[in-house]
Amino acid sequence: MNSQKTFDLDLIKRTYSNLESKVNAARKVVGKPLTLSEKILYSHLWEGNGNQSFVRGKDYVDFAPDRIACQDATAQMALLQFMQAGKAKVAVPTTVHCDHLIQAKMGADEDLQNAINTSNEVFNFLESVSDKYGIGFWKPGAGIIHQVVLENYAFPGGMMIGTDSHTVNAGGLGMVAIGVGGADAVDVMAGMPWELKFPKLIGVKLTGKLSGWTAPKDVILKLAGILTVKGGTGAIVEYFGEGARSMSCTGKGTICNMGAEIGATTSTFGYDESMERYLKATGRADVAELANGVKAHLTGDDEVYANPEQYFDQVVEIDLSTLRPRVNGPFTPDLDTVVGEMKERAEENGWPLDVEWGLIGSCTNSSYEDLSRAASIAKQAVDKKLKTKAQFGINPGSETVRYTADRDGLLNIFEELDATIFTNACGPCIGQWARYKDPKNAPKNSIIHSFNRNFSKRADGNPNTHAFVASPEIVAAIAIAGRLDFNPATDSLINEDGEEVMLDEPTGFELPPKGFDVGDNGYLAPSEDGSGVQIIVNPDSKRLQLLEGFQPWEGKDLKGVKLLIKTKGKCTTDHISMAGPWLTYRGHLDNISNNCLIGAVNAFNEKTDTILNPYTGQYEGVPKVARAIKASGDFSIVFGEENYGEGSSREHAAMEPRHLGVRAVVVKSFARIHETNLKKQGMLGLTFANPSDYDTIQEEDTFDILGLESFTPGQPLTIVAHHKDGSSNEIKVNHTYNEAQIDWFKAGSALNLIKTQNQ
Repeated sequence: MNSQKTFDLDLIKRTYSNLESKVNAARKVVGKPLTLSEKILYSHLWEGNGNQSFVRGKDYVDFAPDRIACQDATAQMALLQFMQAGKAKVAVPTTVHCDHLIQAKMGADEDLQNAINTSNEVFNFLESVSDKYGIGFWKPGAGIIHQVVLENYAFPGGMMIGTDSHTVNAGGLGMVAIGVGGADAVDVMAGMPWELKFPKLIGVKLTGKLSGWTAPKDVILKLAGILTVKGGTGAIVEYFGEGARSMSCTGKGTICNMGAEIGATTSTFGYDESMERYLKATGRADVAELANGVKAHLTGDDEVYANPEQYFDQVVEIDLSTLRPRVNGPFTPDLDTVVGEMKERAEENGWPLDVEWGLIGSCTNSSYEDLSRAASIAKQAVDKKLKTKAQFGINPGSETVRYTADRDGLLNIFEELDATIFTNACGPCIGQWARYKDPKNAPKNSIIHSFNRNFSKRADGNPNTHAFVASPEIVAAIAIAGRLDFNPATDSLINEDGEEVMLDEPTGFELPPKGFDVGDNGYLAPSEDGSGVQIIVNPDSKRLQLLEGFQPWEGKDLKGVKLLIKTKGKCTTDHISMAGPWLTYRGHLDNISNNCLIGAVNAFNEKTDTILNPYTGQYEGVPKVARAIKASGDFSIVFGEENYGEGSSREHAAMEPRHLGVRAVVVKSFARIHETNLKKQGMLGLTFANPSDYDTIQEEDTFDILGLESFTPGQPLTIVAHHKDGSSNEIKVNHTYNEAQIDWFKAGSALNLIKTQNQ
């Protein structure tokens, strides 16, 4: 590994020197043995040593995270908000990673240069803000945020937050790492505590050992099938058992990463020898040595793992020895099918069996181990004279991984199969993929990838693309075969000579045999004193816009609120604020608000971006109608169904409606991060006390939101729906606001409150 001083070593020493006393204090107040999750949570309390036992799923608790990481798409808005907070420097170690604004099209070098040409204004802004406020900056091409964090910053027993839902990847190194909206990160950057409802705990006991075609990815694909996309909501998933210890650190990272797809607050593993090996391999032997000194406190107590039912709210057991590879999808990451059972299921559902692309990479599966195992399959294809039937794309996770894989000949193997090596960036995983000129009218097709998400239109903008999720080795095998129903364990292929050949089981390296190496890892340290650094935002910029605070609450109930949209079915943050080409405007609130809710399905006509304008009676796009309501001096309201706002942590999905005059979002249930984001922006995030009241909402209704003048924790509010025929009905709505969050609402946003307090 290239010589670089360990980041945050003093912070890690400090954390470990206090760990024993904090864990002992927690054990005393809880009165029983502790899970790893509890040890980390109680040792990061804002107030210091714990003096009370918190009720899981109920008590709001203030925490002091060790560090923050932001990716470029969310960092823009987070840092624009931080600039308003009146601070000279960030209060905790923070980094910015440029990985989202690089579109995959031609290949690594060309795509990176194109991104620099088109997004230089944004990169320069992020670099200068980082330099001014003491933030570490990772240049475009340095790698995907979560892989860079795992290689450089994650440490066992630490707590971090990040402005991306897959921050949870760092659980692979024994952290409690949680995805948040930018406003949460800004609180912590400004020296404030970070608030979280104390999570419930799901224990996953892993027995046996992985072998053959089965990979760590299959553990989380199976768990997603068991728990569904909302089964982990409000909970930390803690993995333990001999099976957990038998897996590599990056394999653990993959499992934790995709915990976001079951709605989990985060996931984590106890410190073990694989983590020690990884720390040493990535140039952090000093951290490994420190961790070894406190390792009893970096995993759950023995009694917890011996009798997990007594200590976790839910326990799931998975036997790795009998676990079979899976392919999950399409359109949702929890629809799991065992490899070998796909043909029947695909034909039944009309999923195209021919596969057009196989994609390996993303923050989930782009480690050296992942590339080496996939390369072992690719090498066999070359040696056995097989041509890939599908196109092949590879996104290495970091410049360190790419440089090392290139040195060791792994990338060359993929190139022999005509694979395209894309930039060390997110690319197709987040919709940054120039696959089609006109994705809306693109044909029905199937792709398979090793990413985490596979919602409709996610990768390429085409609603007809059926995206399936699998391990890198299964992706490689299926890309070579070109068929979704190919089972590499049992099926043969015909090579160029007309011979029948079979693929052998994958092999790979947990860590590079010759060690990691890199030329330039892409890191820029900030100035010691940034007071002289100028941050320039052109007032005519289409991409960046300085923020103005939202208006505070008027002090009275909201009357005559117009219906903006009643959404039907799944409404993720992708539906509320699409990524893809819209990433261009992530630093310009007014411009990006032109994508507000354009992907949401209108319950009254089952169309997207076509809603009733209450003033004209015409059907128009959602942002246009929202702007008309705002221009008339009225407010608007949005209604939705279950798990509203699942998916990415992007706070734009809360800021855009707020900017366009939406004051309340009323749904059957929320995804955790989105509900918090709404609260932070001074909005009302409410749930139907009786979910069937959703059905009573009519297209031409107007609404009164009552009870705000006595808004208190635990007290429901009332919404009166006034119908076109003159009748009305009362709808009881619940909320989860505590006193501090009610103050955010009254101030107009959490940031407004911070600003006032700083002044």
